Amino acid sequence: KGECKCHAATEAKTKPSTDADYAKTMKSKDGGFKATYSSVPEAIPVNKMLSWKLKVETADGQVVKDAEITVTGDMPEHGHGLPTEPKVTKNFGDGTYLVEGIKFSMPGWWIMNFTIKAGGKTETVTFNLQLK
Repeated sequence: KGECKCHAATEAKTKPSTDADYAKTMKSKDGGFKATYSSVPEAIPVNKMLSWKLKVETADGQVVKDAEITVTGDMPEHGHGLPTEPKVTKNFGDGTYLVEGIKFSMPGWWIMNFTIKAGGKTETVTFNLQLK
């Protein structure tokens, strides 16, 4: 149950670092954006469709109202991504975006990447998740 059959014979080469940050608010690598996610439901289930709200701000706290956002998920220890293609389906106009179509196929360490394009910048905010 919950085994990754595609890589059962391969020893996982990528492990989360012991100081991996599992915060729900993260800055982009280049520091231009800050994003916060909230999950519906809050306790993230495995093998169920869910949606997230993503609040996007500039580094100095200004809301980013008209961003283009693309979403990818990855399970580095197993070499595969999400079984779905999540998309932003609604812009609430206050820096909050609805992301639907998220489904984690198994427990373990996941990375969610949100590439945010706004104000002439394109940066990625990455979240670590440890699902049980």
